[in-house]
Amino acid sequence: MQEQYNPREIEQKTQDFWHKNQVFKAVQDASKEKYYCLSMLPYPSGRLHMGHVRNYTIGDVISRFKRMQGFNVLQPMGWDAFGLPAENAAIKNKAQPADWTRQNIAYMKKQLQSLGFAYDWDREVTTCEPEYYRWEQWFFTTLVEKGLAYKKQSQVNWCPNDETVLANEQVHDGCCWRCDTPVVKKDIEQWFIRITEYAEELLSSIDDLEGWPDSVKTMQRNWIGRSEGVNMDFKVDGSDETVSIYTTRPDTLMGATYLAVAAQHPLAVQASESNNELKAFITECNRSSTAEADIATMDKKGMPTGREAIHPISGEKIDIYAANFVLMDYGSGAVMAVPGHDQRDWEFANKYGIAIKQVIEPNVDSEESCDLTQQAFTEKGRLINSGEFDGLSSEQAFDAICQWLEDKGVGSKQINYRLRDWGVSRQRYWGAPIPMVKLDDGEMVTAKEFPVELPTDLVMQGANSPLLDHQSFLNTEVDGKAGRRETDTFDTFMESSWYYARYTSPHCDTAMLDSNEANYWLPVDQYIGGIEHATMHLLYFRFFHKLMRDAGLVNSDEPAKRLLTQGMVLSETFYRMENGAKNYYSPEEVTIEKDEKGKVIKATLKDSGEPVELGGMEKMSKSKMNGVDPQNLIDLYGADTARLYTMFAAPPEQSLEWREDGVQGAFKFLKRVWKLVHDHLEESQHLEESPELAGVTLSSIDGELTSEQKALRFKTHETIKKVTDDIERRYTFNTAIAAVMELCNTIGRFKQSSEVDAVIVREALETVVRLLSPITPHICHELWQSLGHQESVIDVSWPVMDESALEQDEMEMVVQVNGKLRAKISVSKSMTKEAIESVALNDENVQRFTADKTVRKVIVVPGKLVNIVVA
Repeated sequence: MQEQYNPREIEQKTQDFWHKNQVFKAVQDASKEKYYCLSMLPYPSGRLHMGHVRNYTIGDVISRFKRMQGFNVLQPMGWDAFGLPAENAAIKNKAQPADWTRQNIAYMKKQLQSLGFAYDWDREVTTCEPEYYRWEQWFFTTLVEKGLAYKKQSQVNWCPNDETVLANEQVHDGCCWRCDTPVVKKDIEQWFIRITEYAEELLSSIDDLEGWPDSVKTMQRNWIGRSEGVNMDFKVDGSDETVSIYTTRPDTLMGATYLAVAAQHPLAVQASESNNELKAFITECNRSSTAEADIATMDKKGMPTGREAIHPISGEKIDIYAANFVLMDYGSGAVMAVPGHDQRDWEFANKYGIAIKQVIEPNVDSEESCDLTQQAFTEKGRLINSGEFDGLSSEQAFDAICQWLEDKGVGSKQINYRLRDWGVSRQRYWGAPIPMVKLDDGEMVTAKEFPVELPTDLVMQGANSPLLDHQSFLNTEVDGKAGRRETDTFDTFMESSWYYARYTSPHCDTAMLDSNEANYWLPVDQYIGGIEHATMHLLYFRFFHKLMRDAGLVNSDEPAKRLLTQGMVLSETFYRMENGAKNYYSPEEVTIEKDEKGKVIKATLKDSGEPVELGGMEKMSKSKMNGVDPQNLIDLYGADTARLYTMFAAPPEQSLEWREDGVQGAFKFLKRVWKLVHDHLEESQHLEESPELAGVTLSSIDGELTSEQKALRFKTHETIKKVTDDIERRYTFNTAIAAVMELCNTIGRFKQSSEVDAVIVREALETVVRLLSPITPHICHELWQSLGHQESVIDVSWPVMDESALEQDEMEMVVQVNGKLRAKISVSKSMTKEAIESVALNDENVQRFTADKTVRKVIVVPGKLVNIVVA
């Protein structure tokens, strides 16, 4: 065994061995319990960042651990390869998105392989390849035939510059989040999938997700947003029109003093035709953000439409306002405003001088107070000023008012969901074509042959999709009838919603899935990804699985049993204010000074010496220039150091603060492990034959072990117990590594002077190698071979704790003098109280505090402490 640890040489050698022997190839095996471990697939942006490294290392550690426990493990990898960034890069570079994407995939794949991740690359999936999206297209047509997918006119946020639809969350201060162009509202036809048909099941089955974080489950419940209320109609005065509203508080109905409708509501638009001021207000609203977070904090504005509604019970006339806080896409685009009992309505009413009416008062036994001059009273209570409903509790009034409305034919109870149908079409080029054709006679039909292939020989000249003018793509026939293809492409959430299932049978060319393979591997046993995907991706992920189940493709109800959401990787940021804006600099451009605790206190540019500002720890990103290229880390320290650091620096669910000294510490520890094995082998050379264990019970050793030997065995098997629990149950890889470090410290202090000592040390070192092998697999592969084993450590079972090694003859007890800790003593479990007293009183440190004093009492608490009382 060479004396120095050389990661570059070792890692290449180990990876060559894995590749040659195809050790990570997953094959269906009914004789083994399967384990499917999956990390969310990356977008091929060009190169990995440390967030990727952390995410994928977590999955790799779990996969390797489960393999050592005897499971048949599947761990695949692929690429979420469609999307707008590829288009933007292609436009900038006047290139083809397909070429840009494939070049990035090649580079990033090489990076992943250099980190030694145990992927079955034979199952690699790339979502922009026709052999993948052909089945997505086929499946979509089955949804169309079932009525679960449809096309309708819908008002959208439209960026005129990028010429694409934006989600509400992508509109910032009325402008596009990418190019800062003012966003406009536009009515266009879009394709939708009826996720609302599954709203109740998606909600109720959250309770079955026992292995998912509570925070994610709560976010999904809120996103689905089930509510029970009443749907009712307000007649519009002077016409046959009605305004439909939904409320969860029918008990407050008698307090409604105005209606508020969205600026895009037909009633508001109609009224604006003769009101230029209202028309200008609607135009202003159309440019405002419709993200719920923004609406919650924005200044509430409104304008009378000049129309009035008739209260369905009292018959009173109330004004109808157009308001910027009502969204056309939610419900009917109109709300009943009760300023006495809704704070937003209260603020609006005070601003525009609208009447505020109290119809709920606190219950008699309530400590709540109600002063509508200060704020709305939003709690439930007892009805007042509500005619025949006076005196009812809010709960009683809910049923009574609903019944009244139903009897009059103007309302009914209804369950509503915040969730809206999933809009899956995008007006962009680089995506999977939607497999629909509009025939020349106007009929919309599904394609019959798949894939409907996206032309990839196109050079982007601007934001417009080149499909709009690509005649050979546009013109087609279905059943002999001429027509034109749909030019919208699928939202990339479509591809990422079922990729996990395609991994189970990626080469199946006769069906979307091989059901035999899919039902063997699915559901995913452990899914890993960022908390930022808690609603959109993970909800579509669950929804798509249920769609595939109902199509007979899979037989499970949920796609993943357990979910681990890892924290972000943070790094220090540095900037200078230049031309009124922050200009960021990478850590490589900066010289830093630290205080005694390692905190950065000063930074200057290496080239000019000019001072730069410390921006604090932020998520690694290109915009902040604070990313750390894992390739530089691998080249300098090796992949195992990168893997070890990301697992040791913080628990997986917490954010990790990048520290260069922490990386160096990880590298130093691996060198120490290498040296421990090297020194052990050197010290064992004088023996005729290197000692080997006859099982973990050491049954081959004759005679009693010394206390030092027993102590090392105790530490070895205590570590096995802790690390196994930390990885299997708690996923606290940092504490598992810390436990192995403690074991290494114990090995380092042990003096090897006999053959039995060598056997005890060999057991401890082999335990270290096996415990670390899921985390640092390259060095452990080499060390296992150096310890004399023919088989690879990847094929070795996880170490088993020996209960007998944890049975100690001796125990540690603390000694107090007048209640203060003065010493710790080791005593035999069989010793009498008198003997323990004697050991305690004769301890050198104890005698320092009892000399020249009278011992009044000695209290022995067996197995815990000795308290000596002196005067």
